[in-house]
Formats: sequence, structure tokens, C-alpha cells
Amino acid sequence: MAVFQYKAVAADGRMAHGRIDALNVIDLEMRLKRMELDLVTGVPIASHGLFGGGKVPRRELITFCFHLEQLSRAGVPIIEGLTDLRDSIEHPRFREVIAGTIESIEGGQTLSEAMGQHPGVFDKVFVSLVRAGESTGRLPEVLKNIIDSLKWEDELASHTKKVIMYPAFVGSIVMAATFFLMIYMVPQLKQFVKNMGQELPPQTKALFFVSDLLVAYWYIVLLLPIIGGAIGFLVLRTNPAARLRFDGFKLRLPVIGEITRKIILSRFANTFALLYSSGIPILDSIRTTQSVVGNRVIEEGLVRVEQLIGEGQNVTSAFHTVGLFPPLVIRMLKVGEGTGALDDALTNVSYFYNRDVKESVEKVQAMIEPMLTVLLGAMLGWIMLSVLGPVYDVISKIKT
Repeated sequence: MAVFQYKAVAADGRMAHGRIDALNVIDLEMRLKRMELDLVTGVPIASHGLFGGGKVPRRELITFCFHLEQLSRAGVPIIEGLTDLRDSIEHPRFREVIAGTIESIEGGQTLSEAMGQHPGVFDKVFVSLVRAGESTGRLPEVLKNIIDSLKWEDELASHTKKVIMYPAFVGSIVMAATFFLMIYMVPQLKQFVKNMGQELPPQTKALFFVSDLLVAYWYIVLLLPIIGGAIGFLVLRTNPAARLRFDGFKLRLPVIGEITRKIILSRFANTFALLYSSGIPILDSIRTTQSVVGNRVIEEGLVRVEQLIGEGQNVTSAFHTVGLFPPLVIRMLKVGEGTGALDDALTNVSYFYNRDVKESVEKVQAMIEPMLTVLLGAMLGWIMLSVLGPVYDVISKIKT
């Protein structure tokens, strides 16, 4: 199925532009007709490519689930509810997905099967939960749980961005200041110092050497991280062994590695609790969560947990054997499994890690600013010492 860039006109004369999956131009015209649009032009374009296609924002997904939950609870048929939602959605990519979902349901598929055809929007967890809601007759309740989970994911993503963005922003400022000093300020001071005719001390020679290097090859210094990052991205995307080693390295990083582990395990526990409480069997729940952790090391650990449970071990002993969780969490799982409230225990585990992530992020932010300030101060101190040292020597000789 190809992706078409289309231009169409609505019944009120308004022009509409967007992209939609279709077999050919005739299929494209039929799909747009169902969206109450008349095709003007349709051009096939390349698929989503290396870096993926247009992603639907989580906020749009939350709004969609909320409206669908309200309509389902009110007894509105799924197709009618989806048609109303399609007409009210402003995001072009999401509107196309909903139109395709309606078409699949009209063709005889269930809601979960239709959503499963759009994995870029509805992931495995989402589809599994909707399937469980359909089979148990608890679709509105499941949709409500999905909404809560998406809101929690949104909050967790915000904390993750803080861990990454703040150090990157402050570090960029320090790097920019260093480049300015080395490329602009130091060359101006260099001629002044050399004209004094003094033997330059080692730290001054080192400063001038670094400055000359940056002045001559500044473009290489700037391009090297970009090229290295692109090559690294391609290697990690195409080489599973390299991805496994890199994911293990991320978990071993000081401070950041521990926060990353807590974020991953918090996401896993929350998703596992949601799946299990919706009536999905334990093994199916663990198998589904393997795709949401985003780390190959943890994913392989969960595969091992699934194997151990399949061999007859209980949940607590399987997680204890693999060593994914600390002892406190293992005890919480043991109590939950013993009392038949495993989903509540997993929710508590998620809360435990989520609270730790918030506290850790605040601590890291409190540490990074003074550390980078000290680093910038040390850089300025080195430059000043290297430049003013020879000047001070000349003044001392004049006095004597």
C-alpha cells in the first residue's frame, strides 16, 4: 500500500491537504469519499522512510480515547462514534487513520483488528487492551484505563525530557562560550603576549595550540559529533548486538543510568498492571510489555521471565531469578501475588519508581548547574592564567 499526497475539496468548498494510505488513485478517491472529500489531485510519495512518518501527538490520542469512551458508555455504535470523531479531528494524519479504521470495520473487522493495522498510532499494548475490552464487554472501562495510562506516560515523558534537555541546554551554552573564547578572544590576546618577547609557559603554549586548532579546523569540530551521531544511529538501528551493548551501557552510566532504569521499570510496571487488570493473562501481558520498555537488556530479561513463568515458576520467583527489581519491589510483588491483588502491587511498584524518578531528576538538576558553572569558571581561569602569567612576569622584571 502506497502513501499518497492529496488535495481535495470538502462539501462547503474548503480545500483539504494531507497524506493517506491507498492502493491506487481509484482507492484513494474512494477513501476520500468516505471522508466526505472530493479528490482534486493525488500523487504517490515515498513511504515513511528511515526516520518514520508523521507521529500523532499523545494529546490527540488522549482526546480521542476520552471521546470514544464517552460515546461507548452512552451506547453509541462504534462506527457512528468513530465517524463523529473523524469529522472533529483536526490533525490530518490522525483523521486519515480514523477514516481507515472505519473502512476496516465496515469491511467486517473488529475495532481492535482495525486499529492493529495502524501500529504507528495504536501500539501493541493499546490494541491488546481494546481487544480485551471487546471480549469482556468492558470497553468503556478499558478506554478509561488507557486514558489514565496515556496521561501518566505524558508526565513520565516530561520527566525524561528534563533529564536530557536541561543538561544539553546548559552544556551547549558552556560549549558556545568556550568556542567564542578560543576562536575570538584568545587569538587577539595571542599577538599581544608574543610581542612581549617572553618565553611562554607550558599552559600558555597549550592554550594557544588549542586555539589555533579550533580556528583552523572549527568546521571539523562541529561536524564530527553530527557525523558520529548519524553513523551511531544507523549502526544501532541495523545491528542488534550493538544496540544491546549500547542499552547496557546506558544502564551502567553514573546517576543517569539509574534514572533510566527507574523510568523503564516504572513504564513496565504500569503497563503490566493495566494489561493484567483488564483480564489479559500474565504471560500475554509480559509478552506485550516487552515491546514498550525501549531497552534491549530489560527486554531480554522480560523474555527470560516469560520463559521461567511458562516453566512453572510464579511471578515473584521469576523476577527474583532474573534480578530486574530490587528486594523491596520483589516483596511487594510477593504480597500482591499471595493476596490475589497483583495488579495493585504492580501499580504500587510503578508509583514507587515514578516518585524516585521525580526526586532523582530534581537532584540531578540541582547538581548540574553548579557543576557546569565550575567547569566554565575553570575554563576562564585557565585562559586568564595563561594570558596574564607572562604579563605578570614582564611587570615583575620591570620592577626589579
